[in-house]
Amino acid sequence: MKKSTSLSNILQLVIPEEKLRPILEELNYVDVGRKFTVYDLLLFLGEAAFQQWKGYRDGVQRMALSGLSSVNHSTLSKKAKDVPYELFKRLLNVMIGLCNRKTKRKLGIPKELLIVDSTTISVGLGRLPWAPIKGEKAGVKLHAGIIGDRMELHKVTETTGKEHDLNSCKDLLDSQYILVADRSYGKHKLFDLYQAREDRQYFVIRLHNNTTFTNPISRHRKRPFSGSIEQDLTCQLGKKKALSENRFRVVILKDPKGKPVILATNLHWYSPEGIANIYKKRWQIEVFFRWIKQHLNIPRLFGTTENAVYGQLYMALLVYVLLKFLFEQGNATVHFSAKLTFADFDRLFTLQTLPLEWRIYLADAADIITRI
Repeated sequence: MKKSTSLSNILQLVIPEEKLRPILEELNYVDVGRKFTVYDLLLFLGEAAFQQWKGYRDGVQRMALSGLSSVNHSTLSKKAKDVPYELFKRLLNVMIGLCNRKTKRKLGIPKELLIVDSTTISVGLGRLPWAPIKGEKAGVKLHAGIIGDRMELHKVTETTGKEHDLNSCKDLLDSQYILVADRSYGKHKLFDLYQAREDRQYFVIRLHNNTTFTNPISRHRKRPFSGSIEQDLTCQLGKKKALSENRFRVVILKDPKGKPVILATNLHWYSPEGIANIYKKRWQIEVFFRWIKQHLNIPRLFGTTENAVYGQLYMALLVYVLLKFLFEQGNATVHFSAKLTFADFDRLFTLQTLPLEWRIYLADAADIITRI
């Protein structure tokens, strides 16, 4: 039972080796490995993220126990350096398409939230000289969008740590959702672009406290504001060259410490309290980043090249998507007395001490995958 419920066994059901071939052909990559192939690397990185191995050398000692092909440290390191990380990025998108619930929408206004932000993984400059940040530090960024409430990973892209978040935002947009973001994404000219798009991008984005409101007009309201709301108005944002072409709605509230929170949006039919509640959902992406860093070994970078670093990070995110899917499907399948939290599922699965009903469910993984 233990072997049949290992992560690598389930990965092989979800992503059989033949799925890699057309992608590798598109990337013009020829796998010349015999003892250790690209597919072996994929399974290694998956188990390394799941079991939080410390690096290539540590993984070499644990591979056989996880049912993986044994190989020496040098071969493993060279393979990770050689395989283009675009392969793992595409496989992540395949996994997201397989495991995330399909959004069924009618024509109309989107209601679900797409929460975007980035997280930086930093190391010493000597390890990643191609990705300097400041001083003696280097690092890379993962820019992610998750579906609010469901905590499903929707889109991801990567940059070096110096890259501004705004430059990656275009890769995360999806007009089927309301974009929710912090001040790093609050550029007025982008708001005009969102408004001008044929498939308008609705958004709730925090502004800097020194933002200029040009020609402000307070919105009429019969009842006093509730909660921490202080103002609700429409205006153009910025001044001179930075002045927005369109008028946008601005909702101003106070955070628990009494500091102002200024939100810009093009959702004119929501109450100001509704706009504030949408922005409060932004904390979910902080929870997401904290979880993957604590549970998927993301801060511990094994290699030093772009392929090795980004390949490891994309495989860790792929494991997150798969675990989230297995957890949600399992909780909907097992008896209510056997239901688990996501944290407990991850911990018990890693230790191979899941309750019997869960082990039976995972042993039937082939049927789970065919129902995706």
